[in-house]
Amino acid sequence: MSDPADRVLLATRAIEPRWQERLQRIAPELRLEVRPTTRFEDIPIEIWRQVEILYTYLPLPTLEQAPNLRWVQLYSAGADLVLKHPLMHTRVMVTTSSGLHAVNIAEYVIMMQLAWFHHLPRILEQKQKGEWASGAIRHSIFVAEESRGKTIGIVGYGSIGREVARLAKAFGMRVLAMQRSSDHRDRGFLFPGIGDPDGTLPDRYYTFEQLHTMLQECDVVVIAVPLTPQTTNLFDEAAFRAMKSSAFLINIARGEVCDTQALVQALQEKCIAGAALDVTNPEPLPSDHPLWKLPNVIISPHISGGTAHYDERALQIFEANLQRYLAGQPLYNLLDREAGY
Repeated sequence: MSDPADRVLLATRAIEPRWQERLQRIAPELRLEVRPTTRFEDIPIEIWRQVEILYTYLPLPTLEQAPNLRWVQLYSAGADLVLKHPLMHTRVMVTTSSGLHAVNIAEYVIMMQLAWFHHLPRILEQKQKGEWASGAIRHSIFVAEESRGKTIGIVGYGSIGREVARLAKAFGMRVLAMQRSSDHRDRGFLFPGIGDPDGTLPDRYYTFEQLHTMLQECDVVVIAVPLTPQTTNLFDEAAFRAMKSSAFLINIARGEVCDTQALVQALQEKCIAGAALDVTNPEPLPSDHPLWKLPNVIISPHISGGTAHYDERALQIFEANLQRYLAGQPLYNLLDREAGY
């Protein structure tokens, strides 16, 4: 360990003065350096050599460039962009900001579900045309479905999936969940009053191998898994064939979790009723891609994770972890390098 006078906490994200003061009070033995940048070369090499704690999205140094580095707190909830970095093969602890997206992305999921069941895209189309549907048309194409009594399947029961479950239960829905672990408790960082900490909300759990069995029961399917080798193209032709023809798919994970060709085919052939896609593969989606032209698809440009509270929540997670780090306690959201999240 370097001399205490040279121990540096480096943040490559902008931090408000009030938060700088809070972090410095927690860790007076560390020198806080705030250098907002995504480029390694923007930070003096002498600072890199003194860094013990790094709060960042990018850049990431190698251990040779930052020999005193002990812990990296990622500003992002996902870690798929850093899994191939050389730091992943060192002793350096890496933690994520998992949990900060739970509220806003869960609200996005419910928004898309309600928009689909209540025909919002068709309503907006009529508005753009300046048309008031006749009584017969209103009764034939605008009759709403209700969420109450329907089954929602959540593929990936992490912080986002758990908040989706909490909201879905408020709508009177039956909740099914698929997760890798048999421990149903939430072991990550928890914001008060959010999600399902004890894992008691799902009516039934399914294993990874039972995905297709779960899909057969679902009226709404929410993809909320991290992108890993195991989840890449998890939703292939067989998965779509397992779903109800009336099912609605919502993907807020990564576009690569779906086989794009199989997804397009399933939507074109009405193997599934429709989809809301906040993520696609490729991304951004080319203007001539067939997904744009399908009437049963709602597409948004990877914005479900955006929230005015992002910085505040990310810093709350970092603050809690900083206290645990200095006390020698296990950190929240420690990256499982083998699992990829």
